[in-house]
Amino acid sequence: MIGIDLELTGCTVLIAGSKSGSNKAVKRFKSQGATVLTAQEPFTAIQLLEQASLLVICDAEPERFASVTQASRIPVMHLEPTSQTGSITLLGGGPGALDLLTLRGVHALADAEVIFADRLGPAEHLPLLAPQAKIIDVGKLPGHHKLTQREIEAQMIETARGGANVVRLKGGDPFVFGRGYEEITAATAAGIPAATAAGIPVNVIPGLSSCLTVPAVAGIPVTARGINTMFTVVSAHDPLTDIQLEHLSKLGGSIVILMGMGTIEQTVAGLHRVGMDGQMPCAIIESGTTQKQRTSYTQLDKLAQTARGHSNPAVIVIGEVAGLPAALASIAVQDEPGLLAPQLEVA
Repeated sequence: MIGIDLELTGCTVLIAGSKSGSNKAVKRFKSQGATVLTAQEPFTAIQLLEQASLLVICDAEPERFASVTQASRIPVMHLEPTSQTGSITLLGGGPGALDLLTLRGVHALADAEVIFADRLGPAEHLPLLAPQAKIIDVGKLPGHHKLTQREIEAQMIETARGGANVVRLKGGDPFVFGRGYEEITAATAAGIPAATAAGIPVNVIPGLSSCLTVPAVAGIPVTARGINTMFTVVSAHDPLTDIQLEHLSKLGGSIVILMGMGTIEQTVAGLHRVGMDGQMPCAIIESGTTQKQRTSYTQLDKLAQTARGHSNPAVIVIGEVAGLPAALASIAVQDEPGLLAPQLEVA
């Protein structure tokens, strides 16, 4: 794949093919530091061969350039030409750390022409991952949206209809509280004639969700044999009802809360009302998997107070498993007095 397998800086690349069919290849090679020559007809391509160190055939009828390939004394690469209609890839970027982005995701970004990026996930690394792409920041902050959800969807469809390879980059996994299904529906549903008339291909690339990865990097297993047999992931963007909280507390499993910092006081008060023990272990992991990660281990009756010292993005874990890192540190110190225990911030 260009940008991953080839070192192109300083190379002169000859791209043979129609202007419309080779425009993506031209942009991609230029973004990788190559000098690009183009030829729309075989005669012109033969005239330019001596100036190039790599020949790329990128045309809907590659056999037109058979004579150029035969005359070439340099490496030859064949690429699919640009289609009339682009595509949309819904990409889960993972919890934030660059090396937790999947390899399939890296490839998708390397091929992207336009990226609609959220503020979470590996967005800050896009200049490295997709130097060829136009990046549109559609990240949402509490109470402030650069674009509404409907506006994002409309712009994605319009851009893909224009022939661009569009990537919608979202933090975590696009189908875990990520509104990904809404965006897929907008690009494919019968109620959107503009999308269906264009026949836009839609692809989904899953990402590592913060509901699993962020507790893990804090040393918290969401399930542990002998402690619990289930965990529940909830969005607390809006306060949970007492009925919901009562069901959660009676399950006896771990509760992993996303988008819950703004409603944490209501959550804690509600769990107290439905009878959860105030000594229940809890944890808050802020900016998990990144260099800014900060974790506090506490208990339910101190959770709201502890949360005041943290900010979004953060994952909240409530349940016996949240006390395991401290227990593990205690065992390590007892067994190996000279061994440094994990750094725990206990509230």
